[in-house]
Amino acid sequence: MIKKGIYALFVFIAGLMQLAEAQSYYNVLKYGGKNDSTGTNTKAIAKAIDAAAAKGGGTVYFPAGKYITGPIHFKSNITLFIDAGAELHFSDNFDDYLPMVESRWEGTAVTNFSPLFYGNGLENIAIVGRGIIDGHGKKWWGYSEIEVKKQTEDSKWQKEFKRLNPNVLAPDLPGWIERGFLRPPFIQFLHCKNIQIKDIKIQNSPFWTINPQYCDNVTVDGITIDNPPSPNTDGINPESCSNVRIANSHISVGDDCITIKSGKDRSGRQINVPAENYTITNCTMLRGHGGVVIGSEMSGGVKNIVISNCIFDGTDRGIRLKTARGRGGIVENIRVSNIVMRNIRDQAIVMDMQYAKTDVEPVSERTPQFRNIYISDMAGSTNRVGLLRGLDEMPIENVSFNNINMQSKAGFSLENAKKISFNNVQVDVANEPFIKAKNVDILEIRAVQNFTPLADRPLLLLEDVKNVNIQQNYPMAGTKVFLELVGQKNEHVFIHGNNFSNVQTVAIGQQNALTTANNIEVKK
Repeated sequence: MIKKGIYALFVFIAGLMQLAEAQSYYNVLKYGGKNDSTGTNTKAIAKAIDAAAAKGGGTVYFPAGKYITGPIHFKSNITLFIDAGAELHFSDNFDDYLPMVESRWEGTAVTNFSPLFYGNGLENIAIVGRGIIDGHGKKWWGYSEIEVKKQTEDSKWQKEFKRLNPNVLAPDLPGWIERGFLRPPFIQFLHCKNIQIKDIKIQNSPFWTINPQYCDNVTVDGITIDNPPSPNTDGINPESCSNVRIANSHISVGDDCITIKSGKDRSGRQINVPAENYTITNCTMLRGHGGVVIGSEMSGGVKNIVISNCIFDGTDRGIRLKTARGRGGIVENIRVSNIVMRNIRDQAIVMDMQYAKTDVEPVSERTPQFRNIYISDMAGSTNRVGLLRGLDEMPIENVSFNNINMQSKAGFSLENAKKISFNNVQVDVANEPFIKAKNVDILEIRAVQNFTPLADRPLLLLEDVKNVNIQQNYPMAGTKVFLELVGQKNEHVFIHGNNFSNVQTVAIGQQNALTTANNIEVKK
């Protein structure tokens, strides 16, 4: 009898466990959903989410099939599990994304169309599974880029936007905010914590694809994003978030693959929430304007970013930092390592503080800053290896390049910078000097090499530089001129401890700025 009682108890407990497990999954088909491409599942999905939330949370489950839906609004403690073979196809009827909700669009706080996945002020939310979510963005792309520009009067959506945003802090340069038709992001969570997006495939986003705002503890892992050539369909854009981990993902999009942002101009400075503590690792990025980009919307600041173990293949640029006068904000403490870049159309590395054409102005809260950036262990092929362009009133500061091996048409171009160092950088440069620098203070050049020297160009071309240390270099045979100093404003250029046995002329130009010592040179 005792044994039978124990057995019955185990059966009872097992049954309770199965019941608890079954109740934690909320199959949308049981709430009126259809997975045969008919009808609209917006209400059925909302019912399933409400049922799970009423029990304290759970997993809303999509078995295999095709689901048509409008926007999906999350609640706390909800996981959407989109199983293998399941496809969520979002409506391209703009009216389905009304009423408008609190949002942020390219760094400006607005009330706008509902994102396709949306949540505000939530915790413990997730989108997981091996299924597909399709934003059907083509109609959005065409309307925004073509139809709005041809309009002679506002559409009903623009009128509603302008009614709801009478006091919007628009960016300094007029643009889409003034037009009032802003395509919604695919996935946008605001003021949320503990977010996970895992394993899913995302395609055809109307606008930016994954765009958490003011969120903490965000994980994006093992996803695929595939947007065709299309306007502003960035891949992963965490904005003003903290503790973000992006890993093991494959991205091919119509704009930047991964972008780190923190608000734009007055709106971004007023909110003043930085992007901080991000890691990006083990990702592959194909088509895109940039591999990993910081800015240009960075008015709240960006700090403590690690990018490692990634491959960029065919992007327009590799690592790109961009800003302009008027943004304000500080970008600092950025580490990039173990990167392979192939067939980069423009530059492998860009740090451009003149992204928009503006006039010199006094330093103020409008003045952006780039500082403390470390790039190492990078290889591949590109059109230009590096472009650093600071502001006259705010140079880029404290950047190092270490252990780099590239093939390129052009090397490094530096302007308005301070505390720049090169160590063990090898580039086969086809058309230009290895390093061109203008208005740079404190420049360290150590163990750099061009294996394809040009007889009609110097290896280093420096103008208006000061406090330059050049040592431990061994230029290849065929190097006619190692250094050319342009103009008469160069100061304190030290050349020592180099092997110039393959060089015909060590330096030309402003000789009174030079100090040389302990170099091996060809006897003449």
